[in-house]
Amino acid sequence: MKTETYDFEIQSLGERMVPSPDPSGYFTSDEKKVLFNIRQNNYDALKDSNGLPLSVEVAGPREMIYFDPPKTKAAIVTCGGLCPGINDVIRAVVMQLYYFYGVKNIIGIRYGLQGFIPQYGHEIVELSPHLVENIHSIGGSILSSSRGNQNIEEIVDSICRMNVAILFCIGGDGTMRAAEHITEEITRRRLNISVIGIPKTIDNDLNLIDKTFGFDTAISEVVKVIKCSHVEAKGAPRGIGLVKIMGRQSGHIAANAALAQNDVNYVLIPEVSFDLTGEKGFFKVLERRLQYRGHAVILVAEGAGQDLFDRTAHAARDASGNIKLRDIGLYLKEQIDNYFDSTTMKINLKYIDPSYIIRSVPANASDSLYCAVLGQYAVHAALAGKTGMVVGLYNNEYVHFPIKAVTTRKKVDPNGNLWMRVLDATGQPVSMKN
Repeated sequence: MKTETYDFEIQSLGERMVPSPDPSGYFTSDEKKVLFNIRQNNYDALKDSNGLPLSVEVAGPREMIYFDPPKTKAAIVTCGGLCPGINDVIRAVVMQLYYFYGVKNIIGIRYGLQGFIPQYGHEIVELSPHLVENIHSIGGSILSSSRGNQNIEEIVDSICRMNVAILFCIGGDGTMRAAEHITEEITRRRLNISVIGIPKTIDNDLNLIDKTFGFDTAISEVVKVIKCSHVEAKGAPRGIGLVKIMGRQSGHIAANAALAQNDVNYVLIPEVSFDLTGEKGFFKVLERRLQYRGHAVILVAEGAGQDLFDRTAHAARDASGNIKLRDIGLYLKEQIDNYFDSTTMKINLKYIDPSYIIRSVPANASDSLYCAVLGQYAVHAALAGKTGMVVGLYNNEYVHFPIKAVTTRKKVDPNGNLWMRVLDATGQPVSMKN
């Protein structure tokens, strides 16, 4: 069997010489690690660069720290799309820096990475416990956000001008890639600046991370919409409730929401292609359902069914470089209406797209708790002089991963347990391909 080599070593700025101000005496050693793979059949194939069983560094406060808190300046930036829990993370980071370590000089960078670039003219925000004490009760980000690449050298120049020693980057895969490049430029210049990523993606699709914040809230909100869609579908003859939700490249929200609220009959996700026409296609499957049960609820992720569109033209891209998706929700609504107009079966279709509502709500209790822990552990890592890393939940442990390890997409496995449970719960065919 081929042995694959991984490297989860966490970069450090140097020797830690400052005693931690933590009076509790509870500390975590760098030597405390958890096995990366707990499945026995793959154990021998997973080795680190020294040939030892692959393990991951556990998060937590260190007894000795690198930065002297009263002399340290920290900055927080939020990037990419909005997501429930961003303000909770900002609050947790500020409170932990200020009260636990005594870091009083904390700033917020407005409008994402644009905030580092002088030409945009965005002002910084002085962050204090008084300013952030109640922000967890509102959605969005008090620092606002933006998408799109910015010049890495200019960003590092700005960090240096502001005398920032610690940068916390809150964002998804694009933000984590930017944080990786910032770390590389800082390292190239031999600067003692820590860069810590706090993974944010409502789609829960960052590699290796068990769960990203905002995901639990998204599921809770989607469940409310599913309930309404189910009521609408049952409230008219041959009623159809069609709901489009987030999920550009992965269907984790759609799959889990369908399982949480077992009223969904069809889940359409990017990982599983389907045909509309033909005897095994979606239209015939839906028609048979309406004949048998009289109503149906369809949950579609925004990235599903993109192969149904004409791709001969050059695909446009958004500010982050992602291919702009065609609107599968409106397309399905139109095509379903057209199909049944050509038959003797008359339908009543109600279409709901709650995406921007869902991502703008405050975090629920589960996400708020998770955000608080992520913020605290991110601060512990930063003050210890660690850099180029993210903190996240893995195998029910809070751990440190190098940024580069998490920037690929985590998808729903069409042959995996999650998707099999969705098929069992919905009763939809394993394949809707002719």
